[in-house]
Amino acid sequence: MEVSVPDVALPGREAPCYCRHRMPRRIFVKLRPFSERMRHGWAFQVLGPRIRDSRLWALNRRAITSAFGAGIAIAFIPVPGHLVLGLITAMIWRLNVPTIVATVFLVNPLTAVPIYYLAYRVGAFLLGQTPGKFEFELTWSWLQTGLGDVWLPFLLGSLACAVVGGLAGKYLLELVWRISTLIRLSARRGGVRN
Repeated sequence: MEVSVPDVALPGREAPCYCRHRMPRRIFVKLRPFSERMRHGWAFQVLGPRIRDSRLWALNRRAITSAFGAGIAIAFIPVPGHLVLGLITAMIWRLNVPTIVATVFLVNPLTAVPIYYLAYRVGAFLLGQTPGKFEFELTWSWLQTGLGDVWLPFLLGSLACAVVGGLAGKYLLELVWRISTLIRLSARRGGVRN
């Protein structure tokens, strides 16, 4: 995507350049109107004045990349209420709220089964077990007895995937952010590039 800049050089600076690479921060700036509506919406008013802290809505690299990693980690935790857990995490560690809210929705009714099955397979691998046949029934008796052999590999796999996925997500987004910043800076220093 081309970013057009006027061809006028500012005093003490070189002439601006045209650059195809966009810094990830600019992508998040586009979401600012959505975050403003979210910040003042009725659902967030329940959380009190702390949710309106400007640091929770800041567009800096640390807050966004950390929120992305934390959101991926929370998505692997097999508990209901990912959104509430994400908001509490954002308020405690001052992470970007829109990013963590968007990331915790990686687990939704369409993706929950593959994600949690992956977690179960990872846990079985870590314990040295062969994954058994897993049959689900939506009954009270199955909930009481059906998880007997699967709960330990499932929880261990969920924990391992949360830690690895969260750290990998944070540092990969950090790497993309830094690379795009370096490309943008080198394009600015080097003049017009195709």
